[in-house]
Amino acid sequence: MKREEQKKENCWAIEDLYQSNKAWQKDYEKLEKSIPKLSSYAGKISENMEMLLEFLELDSELSLLGERIYVYANQRLHENTGNALYQEMSGKAMTLLVKKDAATAFFRPELLRIPEETLKNVMEKNEKLAFYRRYLLEFYRKKDHILSDEIEEVLANAGEMSDSPSDIFSMFNNADIRFEPVSDENGNKREVTHGTYISLLEDKSKLVRKSAFENLYSQYKKYKNTLAAMYRANVKQHVFFAKTRKYNSSLEYGLSGAHIPKEVYHQLIDTVNEYLPLMHRYVELRTKYLGEEQIHMYDLYVPMVEGIDMKIPFEKAKEIVYDGLAPLGDDYRRVLKEGFENRWIDVYENEGKRSGAYSWGAYGTHPYVLMNYQDNLNNVFTLAHEMGHALHSYFSDESQPYIYAGYRIFVAEVASTCNESLLIHYLLEHAKSREEKAYLVNYFLDQFKGTLFRQTMFAEFEKITHGMVEKGETLTPENICEIYYNLNKKYYGDTMCVDEDIAMEWARIPHFYTPFYVYQYATGFSAAIAISRKILAGDAEVISGYKKFLHSGGSMDPIELLKLAGVDMTKKEPIVEAMGLFEQLLSEMEDLYEG
Repeated sequence: MKREEQKKENCWAIEDLYQSNKAWQKDYEKLEKSIPKLSSYAGKISENMEMLLEFLELDSELSLLGERIYVYANQRLHENTGNALYQEMSGKAMTLLVKKDAATAFFRPELLRIPEETLKNVMEKNEKLAFYRRYLLEFYRKKDHILSDEIEEVLANAGEMSDSPSDIFSMFNNADIRFEPVSDENGNKREVTHGTYISLLEDKSKLVRKSAFENLYSQYKKYKNTLAAMYRANVKQHVFFAKTRKYNSSLEYGLSGAHIPKEVYHQLIDTVNEYLPLMHRYVELRTKYLGEEQIHMYDLYVPMVEGIDMKIPFEKAKEIVYDGLAPLGDDYRRVLKEGFENRWIDVYENEGKRSGAYSWGAYGTHPYVLMNYQDNLNNVFTLAHEMGHALHSYFSDESQPYIYAGYRIFVAEVASTCNESLLIHYLLEHAKSREEKAYLVNYFLDQFKGTLFRQTMFAEFEKITHGMVEKGETLTPENICEIYYNLNKKYYGDTMCVDEDIAMEWARIPHFYTPFYVYQYATGFSAAIAISRKILAGDAEVISGYKKFLHSGGSMDPIELLKLAGVDMTKKEPIVEAMGLFEQLLSEMEDLYEG
């Protein structure tokens, strides 16, 4: 289906951001003309506090304008990544933001020439400047990694270039690569796309699953040298910025924005590795349910329980999500309903549309959710997940000023996964039969498999590959594939037939182009499990703290924000608690099999 064939009610209300491309162009030109004003403050802010305040107010105003410009252009592009006009607009928006960053490159080094105590004393007497207290003191926390004016300007100008590997991969993965269709036992052709791939792996027909798996990876294999070069370039740029900014490692650099101790990352990998026998037990159970001697990588998504028809149209999915999130209260569901009824969501796949799902937006306008909805249970949970992000953004924007509204990814996955955990509980409570309950327990086990275990495996992959580049080793198609293949063998165990094609899976993971991002899905999942279980238990203090968390944006460090909801991610307990629930569900599924 082409974009213009989509029904209006199934497309997001992008006009709520800009009524037209002409209106976007007007703001683009306004920002372009205003950027030189920012650089005019160079050399003045450290000498005059009024100048500092003027600069901060102007920078905040133009940053918001730049956000709106960038988000609109990119969301238009994501509607159809092959659209040349929106490719151009997206490129122009990125270039403009790089120019803005370059114009403000002087700010951090010059600010740090003001003694911290002097600045604190001034803020105590100046209410307007005190508003920026947290924002300004953040720079002093990173003082050792802020360089001279000249180097900061160079790094700012290099920003667009450093995004090139990610941009190239996005064009390749979303606009260029095509997969051969598969045929079922009756000879019917079925299209293989990013949007249909998982639903094909859920198909009851082993022929369909195997063909989809092989057809997809055969295409990536054709370009393995190019894809390895893209990935290597992205790791190298990240390592370069880490070294230039005087971080001890690219991991430390990757975690620095949210002030996450690197021990949290290592602890996640170590703890999940400790519980890998549970994953191996899961694979053994899946093998029994599917009636196989050994299962393959393309057997990991097909439901273990047969005979359950879970075809769920989008309208029904909205009802299920609305009912499932009742424990969060009427105030939460009021906004959820508003999003459902006012076209926050771009629902269905079309030709050239960006794959996957996300929530995004610009401050001052409601959030947007991109989906490629398929009529299955997985997509119902995707809806709950992305609306969790959307409502987190909505409440944070509502409660926080622009500079403190944005929250870090480390906490973002908590709001989304908490929704999923509440939803599975609701569905289990309303299961109509033993088979349906088994189907749902299977689904929840698969969420653990796909989020806590698989994302941790991704995190371990990144740790290894970035570490190699830091040591001066070269990433080649062969050693990247070998590392990835061996990790799959370790995580899934001896019962699994780890097909050779899975060695290319790293080549289709967009999140690898945002280094040290994926681990946050696993930590967020663990935190969300802990929070949701307390919400379901009626813990009033946690429910109140969670609501406060949702309204707090980035006004505190992520670790401290989660403590509002009763979770401390500097400790392994949340991960251990999640593993305890996984084992409990595993035992329940084993009992259902035996029964």
